[in-house]
Amino acid sequence: MHSRNGGRKFRQTAMAGLALLFSLSSCSSLMTGMIEPAVGNLQKETDLDLVCEGAPADLLMIDSMIASDPDNPALLQMGAKSYSASVAAMTECGAKTDRLAALADKARLYGTTLLGRDLPLAPKDSIGDLNRTLQEMETSKVPELFWGALGWTTWIRQQHGTPASIADSVKVERIMLRLEELDDTFQQGSIHLFFGAYYAAKPPMFGGRPDLSRMHFEKALAISHHSFLLIQTTYAETYARLTMDKELHDRMLKEVLDFPLNKAPDLALSNQIAKRKAKRLLADGFFTE
Repeated sequence: MHSRNGGRKFRQTAMAGLALLFSLSSCSSLMTGMIEPAVGNLQKETDLDLVCEGAPADLLMIDSMIASDPDNPALLQMGAKSYSASVAAMTECGAKTDRLAALADKARLYGTTLLGRDLPLAPKDSIGDLNRTLQEMETSKVPELFWGALGWTTWIRQQHGTPASIADSVKVERIMLRLEELDDTFQQGSIHLFFGAYYAAKPPMFGGRPDLSRMHFEKALAISHHSFLLIQTTYAETYARLTMDKELHDRMLKEVLDFPLNKAPDLALSNQIAKRKAKRLLADGFFTE
């Protein structure tokens, strides 16, 4: 029976071997087909610390694949998704700020490169240009638009309100508005999760709307059937704290802690991240007088 360390070493060696194989092959579609299921299956992992320890090897492999085929939309989507997930996981694993910032930079790079294949995102392009192009997008483009925007959003959140990130958030908002029109149920209601946090984080003078925040959070909970626990933790951390609603705050976090991971195995990793975050939020004494 393999120990955890033995299993980890095997996994890292296997990943390194795949990266070497890819460097010797020109068939990126073959490698994408091999790696995508592995990235997807990672969501079923329940050992958050193991994921955080193994993340660097996985991300380096993805970087190597993208470097060999930088315009491949499937690889760019995988990169934006993987780096965004790593920031969320490693935040709860206690990673240092500079490490999180570096990961978020890469999430943004892959996300904006993916989006830039279809959308006018250059400095010379106007919001009007972006809106017109977005109206031409169809439902088949939802995954690329969503994961690209998520990578970009990951970077914005790490900037804590810098002028550049505020300007970028306007473009991300337009993309998410179009996604809401195309398929607001995508990824367990994550588009409503975005808007719930978005309207709670903005000051009223810049378009903050607590009423819209709560509406979007409640829609996300309904779509996910309360099984995507990052909705509850974000609801508590943003809207409930903004409005000083301790009852809602504690109820959402208790719901997260009481949720059995085996009830939604395909969301195990994100739900484990949410559970660790819920413990941290309950322990930080925000509502203590």
